[in-house]
Amino acid sequence: MKRWIWAGALALTLSGTPLWAQDAASTLVANANLKTDGMPAIAARIAERVAPYADFRGHGFVDWHPTTRAMLVRHREAGANTAQIYRLAEPGGKLEKLTDFPDPISNASFNPVHGNYIVYARDSGGNEAAQIFRMDISTRQSTLLSSPDERNSATWTRSGAQLLIAAMPLDRTAQGGKRDSVVTTLSLVDPLKPEARTRLAELPGGGWGDYRFSYGDQRIAALQYRTPSDSDVYLIDAKTGAREKILPAAGAAKAGFGGVEWSPDNQRLFMTTNQGGEFFELAVYELATKKLTVLSSHIPWDIENFSLSKDGKRLLAVANNNGRDEVRLFDSASGKELARPDIPAGSIGGGRWHEVDTGQFAFSLNSPQSPGDVYSYDVASGKTQRWTTAFAAPGVDPNKFVSPELVQIKSFDGLPISAWLYLPDAAKFPGKRPVVVDFHGGPEGQSTVHFMGRWNYYLNEMGLAILLPNVRGSAGYGKSFMDLDNGFKRKDSVKDGGAFLAWLGSHTRLDASRVVVTGGSYGGYMSLATAVDYSALLRGAIDVVGISHFVTFLNNTESYRRDLRRVEYGDERDPAMRAFMEKMAPLNNASQIKVPLFVVQGKNDPRVPYTEAEQMVVAVRKNGVPVWYLLADNEGHGFARKVNADYYFYSTVQFFEMTLLK
Repeated sequence: MKRWIWAGALALTLSGTPLWAQDAASTLVANANLKTDGMPAIAARIAERVAPYADFRGHGFVDWHPTTRAMLVRHREAGANTAQIYRLAEPGGKLEKLTDFPDPISNASFNPVHGNYIVYARDSGGNEAAQIFRMDISTRQSTLLSSPDERNSATWTRSGAQLLIAAMPLDRTAQGGKRDSVVTTLSLVDPLKPEARTRLAELPGGGWGDYRFSYGDQRIAALQYRTPSDSDVYLIDAKTGAREKILPAAGAAKAGFGGVEWSPDNQRLFMTTNQGGEFFELAVYELATKKLTVLSSHIPWDIENFSLSKDGKRLLAVANNNGRDEVRLFDSASGKELARPDIPAGSIGGGRWHEVDTGQFAFSLNSPQSPGDVYSYDVASGKTQRWTTAFAAPGVDPNKFVSPELVQIKSFDGLPISAWLYLPDAAKFPGKRPVVVDFHGGPEGQSTVHFMGRWNYYLNEMGLAILLPNVRGSAGYGKSFMDLDNGFKRKDSVKDGGAFLAWLGSHTRLDASRVVVTGGSYGGYMSLATAVDYSALLRGAIDVVGISHFVTFLNNTESYRRDLRRVEYGDERDPAMRAFMEKMAPLNNASQIKVPLFVVQGKNDPRVPYTEAEQMVVAVRKNGVPVWYLLADNEGHGFARKVNADYYFYSTVQFFEMTLLK
């Protein structure tokens, strides 16, 4: 069996200097929360070179103030480790920091009536067990509003006097560990008097969300999600907790629904649905007639999210045009599309109308040339106003970063599949370039056009090409495409990855003999499975919080997720499905992995437990193949802390140097 001499103290840097011969000042020391197992020392020169690419700091829109033009913004300031919440009083104004915690804060809102305090959600160490807090803006004092033994979300009543807190119990509090059944408990809580709590209802199962109160707070619209093509819309009595399913209609086929907004007269519900076609379309449901009418059938792409103005006159919708977001406007009364706003395509988030100035909405926008900023758009004038300016380190000009090109090929069975390809500058890096193939997670995710952050270092300084595939099962291409990898069809998505590997050799600028695959979450599974089936075509593989065996994954993931994931991956309790999972598991085929492997994991991950990583590390090392293992004690499903993300990136750069640039 081939011996990999660089897998330990004998590892060589690109310059050929043995790492064991470098002095302490020339190598990096991992922080106390990181466990490095089987990894060589990381060269300090990498951190020095990467530094300008490791400190992009953009902004994200979070919430409008209800009575003024101020807003909440998400941002990571200079020297900080995590993103926090800031108040911004005016465009271009000074950011006023509100939260300051070791854990990142991404979800917060003003009280919707007076805005005198905010409510925010915070988990611990990436465990996703979110707790709800009220913060008094004047004192910065926080008060816990939820139970620490539960996973919580919060929704305001229209009056702003109460919060609806939806809570699910955590496995760590269950007798014997995992739960056989899950219940979602709804409670009404006065944020100013947390002890004034009323239990409203207990909803069977998980997947509940998108709660929205009617005007007058008499009813709550809610969704129960199972898959993108199988969810239900309910109305819940806000006094008694009684619930009524309204969609899909009795006898109708399964369908997916998303986001619900009440019209001001409470007679209509706006939503998205794929009931009538392949894509999620903007639709309106008449409560009196029970008629569902589609408004965006002329747009052949998913409507990802939407917002109804406070006066009920306009709808803002974000359409996903093959991985590029577009803003669309509709007249809510007639359902007709209005003039399209002049907003550049990119990755758009947070689109929301102002409560008072109902002709103005705010949104975030990032692109390959920008890490993200906050803007507002005025419908009457047609003008966009910029509120924030992202930071880039001196010497790095994001305006010069490359945009991707769309790649479209046919897979093993003739199915059209696509990817986004980023190519390094041909003048600086002539000839055929090594390739990083990065699989997205989900699997109902999608590789889109967005800011690449640190990954611009690969392109601009290392000359690596980056391919972002959208294999079958990806979102954005219709519900039939999304279902093509379910259950027993799981390996067909891996074959799509193989088709892309075969295609690389046909491109004049890509070196098909120097390829590393990587991916996070489901993408981590794709990376492992590709390394099993196509090791001969690879130089290495990186698995980030990935699934190594669907049986052990389903047994150990949090109970509130298990049934939802069984719909996608199959039910391991069925003998035939279990046998299939055993046969195709990367863990059970680890002997087929012949290339170096880098495994990255968060210890607190509730989705893909760290045991998925550890069992894979042990199995692959039996091949005599080098395995690097990086475990973060204070992270969950991905690295949210800059200091950890930086070390992971430095390690990846060195892994690519050793596998792709030797």
